[in-house]
Amino acid sequence: MFATLRENREKVVFVDWHDGMNGYALLDMLNIKTDHVAIFLVNGIKRKLDEPLKAEDIISLFPPIGGG
Repeated sequence: MFATLRENREKVVFVDWHDGMNGYALLDMLNIKTDHVAIFLVNGIKRKLDEPLKAEDIISLFPPIGGG
């Protein structure tokens, strides 16, 4: 997890994977709202939240970034 998604969380989190798990289920387990995630990477590749995940996948979550 990166930037504001680390607030009250660890940088790296291990979760119990279950068959049929996708990004939505993962965010629900982590208590993260979908609108708080701008970039969802699976093994370094941008993916959609509804795509199935595998137990060995490495997920990276990035929040929307503001500034200017």
